Parts: sequence; structure tokens; C-alpha cells
Amino acid sequence: MTLTFHWFLPTYGDSRHLVGGGHGTDITTAGGDRPASLAYLGQIVRAAEQLGFEGALTPAGAWCEDAWLTTAMLVAGSERLKFLVAFRPGLLSPTLAAQMAATFQRHSAGRLLVNVVTGGEDHEQRAYGDHLTKDERYERTDEFLTVVRALWRGERVTLEGRHISVVDAALSRVPSPVPTVYFGGSSPAAGKVAARHSDVYLTWGEPPAQVAGKLAWIRREAAAAGREVRFGIRLHVISRDTSAQAWAEAERLLSALDPAVIASVQAGLARSGSEGQRRMRALHGGRTDALEVSPNLWAGVGLVRGGAGTALVGSHVEVAERIEEYHALGIDEFVLSGHPHLEEAYWFGEGVLPLLHRRGLWRHPVDAPGDQVPAAIPFAGAASR
Repeated sequence: MTLTFHWFLPTYGDSRHLVGGGHGTDITTAGGDRPASLAYLGQIVRAAEQLGFEGALTPAGAWCEDAWLTTAMLVAGSERLKFLVAFRPGLLSPTLAAQMAATFQRHSAGRLLVNVVTGGEDHEQRAYGDHLTKDERYERTDEFLTVVRALWRGERVTLEGRHISVVDAALSRVPSPVPTVYFGGSSPAAGKVAARHSDVYLTWGEPPAQVAGKLAWIRREAAAAGREVRFGIRLHVISRDTSAQAWAEAERLLSALDPAVIASVQAGLARSGSEGQRRMRALHGGRTDALEVSPNLWAGVGLVRGGAGTALVGSHVEVAERIEEYHALGIDEFVLSGHPHLEEAYWFGEGVLPLLHRRGLWRHPVDAPGDQVPAAIPFAGAASR
């Protein structure tokens, strides 16, 4: 199986510096020097499409623009790129979500993927009128996806659950193809839901040994549910012609961070109810002097950003090697991002993807099997070959 790469749409703003916001942070920390306009996001979409990314993840939360509306407005400006839309099942009915997905598939010629985000922060959920506990939210997600999956199969559904009740629900037209369901979470409740409903289980970028443990856990849960799932990983990336150039960029990003901002963000993240967020924080412990937590895995992003907080940092060759290492564990999909997202897409797309192509691990989605990589790498030095 060849690897699949997705990029990221910063619908909260972008910058040449690390942008705050994300899972478990105060919404006022989000933003950037480049507003999340449709014109700018469209540039990222077109670049990702040209470079060979399969799709682009769009986040969900009070700190960013709505993912459904934004991606629906970007579809017409692209031809092939898929949109991995993150949404929270507690904020809309399962019947409406199934209908929205079916509509999106028809109008986009089948370019919708869905990332189901249960919601790990009580305070943010309450702001949306959702007062369930974390475990109750996972119960509701289980019921939600049970309904959505049945509707997508063309079934007529009546369910009287603990959290969701629908009577005689049906779709007039089912989506074709049925959207791939991505799902993540590190708590025991999350594992049960992932095993029952996800097509791709997403983990945040932890060191390989920790990732191996999570994958083994989900495999056991899925086997108990009579299913198999695929695996993906969410990472930032800083890839350059040489390792020294990449680490210099990481140091530049780090040196621009205000210690007071780091302390404030870390204090907020310490109150997070997310097990995944706890694991991200444990990698660096709020320190700035020991951020390479595994070879080429840098935890600096997580100092000021909730959610995925690690980056692959190194030469194009080193980044490709780390990707192969994760792939050997069972990871087949990589959801990547960088600051700024437009330029970093080119650094990775023109520096790392050709290396993986030559190693037989990736091909451009529009290429036939066996085709040569279509273009020379304009700024990849000898160190990347």
C-alpha cells in the first residue's frame, strides 16, 4: 500500500510564526498575520492539490471558522483535493449530518472525508449548549455514528438511545462514495468508539514506541468488535535541504515565543480533560530546553498550541526516514501542517514526497503506477537525495 498524505487548512489564520489556538486553549490565542480568507485558503488548497496531497484537514472549534461552510466554499476552486471536515456530533443531529455529507458528496464529486471530534473540553462544549460529561459525550458519539452509518447504508432508522432519539429517519439519496470516517482519542471510551465506527484511527504525533502501543490497543479493540481499522497520524513538519537548516527554523519559531504566553497556554492546557492533550503536555512538561523528544520529533509546537503539538524536523532525507519508521508500525496516512502552511506545503511536497516516490512508498494521485515523479525539485540540495 502506498502512503497517503493530507495537508491542513488553518481556518484560524496563518503566520511565519507559531499560531496559538487549538484543542483546550483560550479562543483569544488563535489568529495570525495572514487572515483565514477564502483567497488565502484557496492558495493552500491549490498548492496541496498540485503537490499531490490527497486531502486537507479543516479543524473544528470556537477558535476557527466553521469547517462545513468553509470547505463547501472552497470546493469549486479545486478539482481533485478532498476535504477532511472535522465536526462535533453533539452539535447537530445525526440525520442532518448524514444528509449534509450526502449533499457534500454530490456537489463535490465525492471529495468529502469526515473527522468526528467528540470534544474533550467541558468548558467549550458548555459554550455550545452541551452539558454532558466526557464519557457521556463518547456514548453519544457511539449512538450518533450508529445512526449515521445506517443512514449511509440506505436503511430506515429508529433509535431510542440514552442521548439520541430518532424515529423513522431515512435519506432520499445516500452518499456515493460513503465518506471515510476518521476518529481519534486516547481515553478508554475513545478506543471503544474508534473500534466500532472508525475507518481510520488518528493519533497525534508521539514517539514511535508510544504510537506502537496505541496502535496495538486499537487493534485489540477493533478485533473484539469484529473489525479492522487503518491508522493515521497528525503531525507538523519542518523539512529543509539540510538538517541544520531545519533546526535553525525550529529555533527561530521557538525564539519568537513569549515566555508569558507559553506559561498562560500551558496553564490552560493543564486543565484540559483530554487524555491526548495530557500525553502531548507530558512530552515537554512546559520546558523549552528539551524539545527533541525522539529523533527528529520536536515538541515545540505544543508550547503554544493545543491538540497536535509535535513536528518532524530535519532534512528531507531524515523526515522521509521518520515517516518510514511510523509506516513500519502500521501508519498509512499522514495529516501534516507547517508554519506558514503555504510555504511549508512546498518544502515538504517538493523535498520529501519525491524521495518517498523513489522508494516506492508514494505516488502522485494523478499518476499511473510506475510513472516517474513529474518534476525536478527546485530547491532540494544534495542532502535531500
